[in-house]
Amino acid sequence: MPPPPLDPRIPLDRPFRVSDAVRHGVPRHRLRSSRLATPFRGVRSAALPESLADTCRALAERLGPDVAFSHTTALDLLGVERPWTLEHDDAIHVVTGRQQDRPRYDGVVAHRSRQSFLEVVEHDGLLVTTAAQTFVHVGVGLRRPDDAVVLGDAMMRRQHSLTTVAGLTDLAERTRKVKGITQVREQISRMRPGTDSSPETVTRLGLVAGGLPCPRVNEVVTDPEGRYVKRVDLVYPAERIAIEYDGDQHRTDRAQWREDVRARRRLEELGWIVIVVVGDDLRDLRPVVARVRAALRRH
Repeated sequence: MPPPPLDPRIPLDRPFRVSDAVRHGVPRHRLRSSRLATPFRGVRSAALPESLADTCRALAERLGPDVAFSHTTALDLLGVERPWTLEHDDAIHVVTGRQQDRPRYDGVVAHRSRQSFLEVVEHDGLLVTTAAQTFVHVGVGLRRPDDAVVLGDAMMRRQHSLTTVAGLTDLAERTRKVKGITQVREQISRMRPGTDSSPETVTRLGLVAGGLPCPRVNEVVTDPEGRYVKRVDLVYPAERIAIEYDGDQHRTDRAQWREDVRARRRLEELGWIVIVVVGDDLRDLRPVVARVRAALRRH
């Protein structure tokens, strides 16, 4: 025998609060149906959330109007690559300026901001801390200065830029009496907008740490007739040295790999030195630094 139909007043297209359904006349016993999921206490939905955004939408039904998703949760919602040290943080992070608004649920970490401001933005229907605010929240907890640079670069990707160096600087300067904020401020000048990946940033930082000049990022190289040859990850244009990072996409995308090989050969025909960096090199960049130093000396 088929189960009785759900009450037509129960919304099945979104999570909803039990108290709201009761207020609209739905009997409580109908809300205990096995056909409804309970993602959080006091919340029902047609099914358990399948994505982070769905989970946040369910939790948002229980949050106050001034509570925003923050920290690594904000990074994920905004599409920013996490620092490697935070890859395994599975908690849902929220922040509010008021102690009494902090929610208490398993798997939810509630932060309180004591600043006079909290920069937020509506993203996909959710209240989320802005990229610059998230940078400060996450950055002050990073132990290695280079990790803050990697995070800042990730927020200013060439094809997905969410903030600017000026925006990061402004918010970091306005943030007061927070442990770690001094280190965050000091690292902003080392960030570069327009990168494509964190390994590129790590390589750049390794070259500078090795005593070499800071290369430019993602510059287009043209031939003597002005025709496009390649956009190079890291480049010393005056010395005609191109440094390229080969990631997993070169293993999975054969067409991209062939195009990169063709373009790099063209660079070499034009007198450029091409140095390729792979994932294993990032564990110890000293050999890469030595190769680049030798190339700079030759020019």
